[in-house]
This record gives sequence, structure tokens and C-alpha cells, in this order.
Amino acid sequence: MISKELVTELNKQMNYEFYSGHAYLAAAAYCSKESLDGFATFFLAQAEEERQHAMKFYTFINDLGQEAVIADIPQPKTDFASVLDAFEQSLAHEKEVTKRIYKLADRALDEREHATMTFLNWFIEEQVEEEASFDAIIQRLKRIETDSNAFYMLENELGKRSTQNP
Repeated sequence: MISKELVTELNKQMNYEFYSGHAYLAAAAYCSKESLDGFATFFLAQAEEERQHAMKFYTFINDLGQEAVIADIPQPKTDFASVLDAFEQSLAHEKEVTKRIYKLADRALDEREHATMTFLNWFIEEQVEEEASFDAIIQRLKRIETDSNAFYMLENELGKRSTQNP
């Protein structure tokens, strides 16, 4: 049987995933304000993906017969120095998510809570993808520097990301 402490930690992660969605909405709003609609679309899709991650936690907690407790969502950062800054801060955020997921997985392992360990494996693999994706975009932005054509092409490419089912 799952411990009360582990359920509390699952709820904290669920709420952090909701916060992540808000953080990406804030990055999208920054990009929209700067008339960078392709980058805004990318961040909107990322926000939706984070909401879906939160809902995976919500469903899992409820499937365990426990209560999913929805908490207040803190105000995310709303201003960035540049698009590069928005992506660098997003990568730092994803690294924090990874750290939290690992800590949660360690706790599940310590408690020998196999269902939770299996559930968290998906998130562990997802975090590798998330960090790699942001890192790749950052590297491309750095290579572009002041090449407006390349910047436009990257924005156009990222703007094709679907917000329907990321």
C-alpha cells in the first residue's frame, strides 16, 4: 500500500506540472508581445503538454484511491531578456523537473512501491526528451546569432508544433 508521504509527494509533483504549464504560458505571452508568433506557438504547445503531464499524475493518484489535491499555482516569471533567455530558463526549469522526478522515483524505490516506480519511468524517459529538445533549440539560437533569415526559419519551424496533441 502506498504511504501517505508518497501520495503527498505525488500531489506536489502534479501541482509542479501545472505550474510548469503556467511558466510556458508566460513564455508564450512574452513571445507574443515581441511578435514572435512561431515561438509563442511552440511555448503554447509546451504548456498544453505540461498540463497533460499534470493530468497523468491526477489520474494516477485517483486510480490509487487517493485524493488529488490541487494547490495554488505561483506566479511564473513573465519577462525575459530575449527568446534565447526564455529557452535557457525553460531548460533550467526542465532540469528542476528532472531533479524532482528522480527524487520522487527514489522515494518510490525506497518504499518498494512498484506501481509508482512503473508510472514514473515514463516521466524519467520524457525528461530526457524535454531537456534534449530545449538544449537543441538553444544551440541553434546561439549558432544563428544575428542571422535574421535563420532566426525566421527557426521561428517558422517551431511555430508548426501542434497545440492539439503534442
